[in-house]
Amino acid sequence: MSQPSTESKSVADAICTDLSLDSIPPGDGQRTVIQRVETTLQQVQQACRDWESQPSSNACTEFALSIVIPVFNERQTLPKILERIDEVMPAGTQTIVVDDASTDGTAEWLNGLAPRHDRTVLLRRVNHGKGSAVRLGIRHSHGAIVAIQDADTEYDPIDLLGVIKPIQSGDSDVVYGSRYLSGTDDPSKLHRLGNWALTAISNCMTGQRLTDMETCHKAFRGDLVRSIQIQECRFGFEPEITGKIAERGVTIFEVPTGYNYRSYDEGKKITWKDGIAALACMWRYRNSGWCRRALAGAQRVVVRLPKLLIGGHAKPLRR
Repeated sequence: MSQPSTESKSVADAICTDLSLDSIPPGDGQRTVIQRVETTLQQVQQACRDWESQPSSNACTEFALSIVIPVFNERQTLPKILERIDEVMPAGTQTIVVDDASTDGTAEWLNGLAPRHDRTVLLRRVNHGKGSAVRLGIRHSHGAIVAIQDADTEYDPIDLLGVIKPIQSGDSDVVYGSRYLSGTDDPSKLHRLGNWALTAISNCMTGQRLTDMETCHKAFRGDLVRSIQIQECRFGFEPEITGKIAERGVTIFEVPTGYNYRSYDEGKKITWKDGIAALACMWRYRNSGWCRRALAGAQRVVVRLPKLLIGGHAKPLRR
């Protein structure tokens, strides 16, 4: 978006002057209309002045990285995440916070933050789900790279630096941060097993060779992810974006990322119902050749399952 010209501001000034109430014949209806028009034009005039006072007229296009943060009831952890992003992220980082109708005071806290040219806060009145919040955040992104960060403290934003590095160097268009490439602090064997099963099935459906499809830490080339139409509103976003990336013929690269597990008592939201929904999404966004890949993948189950259950490191699958 270009900066409003001096000529445009002069026109707004002139119109406001021409529509002065002193030049309008008496009449309650006409006066009410003109009052509204005059007020609107004065607001346009002020907006032009505010825009002119911004540090750069092209601020919205200068971002190298956009971080999308979907939020729902994370009043205690979100401030820590935003502070951490300010600490570790380089200059030229855009932060997009999408509050999905929180009820714990998160929205009120966000609404009280001082405006910043590198931070976009979007507040919703109705809860639609994580996928919908991510979709909205991507729509408002301007970065050459778009990354996703949860609002809780399970994932440290500093690990995103490693996730975006292969994209910065031109080695990959999409990178996932895997919790299982260098060990995990997840104490729940059931949780590890569920993630492994969903990732294995996703690999069969898409042809990717991932160790952690459900990871929060995902990064994309900006123009690529903005060109993808996302439909899923809840946690089905993860298998959907993976399937649609695969459909484009893009190989997803993985790097290690840290993980600090939290329990349901501490605010974890994903449930077994979301796992069932994810299976339906995988089928919906499957790629050709899935049956052959499923047969080949079954041969690896016996080898990898015991190691997974005892908490061993996952190895990147051979391509």
